[in-house]
Amino acid sequence: MVQELTLAEAKTILDAMEEKAEELGVPLNLAVTNSEGNLLGFRRMDGAKLVASNIAQNKAYTAAAVKKPTHELKEGAEPGGDVYGLHTTDNGRVVVFGGGFPVEHDGVVVGAVGASGGAVSEDMEASQAGLDAFEPLR
Repeated sequence: MVQELTLAEAKTILDAMEEKAEELGVPLNLAVTNSEGNLLGFRRMDGAKLVASNIAQNKAYTAAAVKKPTHELKEGAEPGGDVYGLHTTDNGRVVVFGGGFPVEHDGVVVGAVGASGGAVSEDMEASQAGLDAFEPLR
């Protein structure tokens, strides 16, 4: 059995995400969850958009729940798509645009990350930095 993300790992991931956001010059909201989408850690950088706080957490929740990056849900969730309306499910917590990624170890989802407050590409870059920081931890 693969161990869930630990708090120490979540902190390392958040540090890397925050560092990337600073490098990009964009204040972001950053979230890390366990594999079930329960929050392990959250940061709201100085100046980050308040509205993006829940979005970051929901991006991580979504990535954990569906076990795939949130940007991969966009096309299917559009009108005519296989999962049109997906974003209206689960009390509105499902996010269908980029910035959320599952965290995997040995092919098993052990957690997820989410970033919000910048352009989608910036959110995705910050989240990817968190994933990159996780790899050498195990």
